[in-house]
Amino acid sequence: MTDHAPGTAAPAPDPFQETAVTTPAPTPHDPGSALSRADSAALLEDALFQVKRVVVGQDRLVERVMVCLLAGGHVLIEGFPGLAKTLTVSTMARVIGGSMTRIQFTPDLVPADLVGTRIWRPSTEDFDIEWGPVFANLVLADEINRAPAKVQSALLEAMQERQVSIGGHTRALPQPFVVLATQNPIESEGVYNLPEAQRDRFLMHVVVPHPTYEEETAIATRMSTTAPQGEQVLTTAQLLELQGLVTDVFVHHAVQDYAVRLVMATRDPARWGFEHLAPTIALGASPRGTLGLISAGRALAVLRGRRFVVPQDVFDVAPEVLRHRITLTYDALAEGVGPDDVLREILSTVQAPRIAPATDGGVRVDTVVTTPTPYPAAG
Repeated sequence: MTDHAPGTAAPAPDPFQETAVTTPAPTPHDPGSALSRADSAALLEDALFQVKRVVVGQDRLVERVMVCLLAGGHVLIEGFPGLAKTLTVSTMARVIGGSMTRIQFTPDLVPADLVGTRIWRPSTEDFDIEWGPVFANLVLADEINRAPAKVQSALLEAMQERQVSIGGHTRALPQPFVVLATQNPIESEGVYNLPEAQRDRFLMHVVVPHPTYEEETAIATRMSTTAPQGEQVLTTAQLLELQGLVTDVFVHHAVQDYAVRLVMATRDPARWGFEHLAPTIALGASPRGTLGLISAGRALAVLRGRRFVVPQDVFDVAPEVLRHRITLTYDALAEGVGPDDVLREILSTVQAPRIAPATDGGVRVDTVVTTPTPYPAAG
């Protein structure tokens, strides 16, 4: 993908448009070998190739799940039944060699079914702790909106603190640890929708579309016989090393300013040139949105084989990072306006700085977009 500034001379690409990605067959790699920065791109390409051998037509979902794994963030997946959400998670767990648990959320679920509980051991005449299924590298919370608020809070607490405390005993969750929660958009009865404050704890909110005609044909051909299986090409230790590489990715202050301006445009649209959106947005993105744009941009840069973030990386992850962090007014919802409509206009209007590689291996800023005039001081 060409790195360019959206909203400049050429029309900005649609950040919500599914892009067909062709992944070539990579060179085999030994999962037990030492990981270096030089072969990190090859490892990740191999991992994506193995997942796409199994999952057809969900390139954006597969890439965003990998971004969340690299960034150490959680992802909320929204889609209709049968769109390979569970298959993607299980295949990804096989590829990275990590453990996976699937928790089917139901209205009668209690927090102990997730994190565990104390049980009486007659043999020792003492209480022991039976830890729950949340102790895994990848946790698939299937239909998270079917469980009551108390169960949702127990899972979200484990997501935030990355540990579980029961009866005075605290146990850290395994590393890496990523929760992939799914919800069905067509179900409205007997569900408990996630509050805005709880959705904000997810790094990304990915919307899964139906496959196209060509993709449906490939699914019928590939899955009508023996279904392919992804092979392990990574270890959890190597994934932790890759997460360390992500934190070392260089972010220029102009790219950081671009992420801040995108978030501020959702929070105070009138001040940032979007007066017509002020009656539409009730609450903009929180500071987690800015941190999420930078963190996900770093992970996407590593996935694309770079050691620095360009504005295109922030632009590409913005829909998934900001979609669930924007609360619309009742008037906007009544008119059929969605968060994607608001983000599409903001992303196509807010100009990005032009970043280009320098001869010394770093980055060069050609143009830095100025920010609006701040509010006058009081008095």
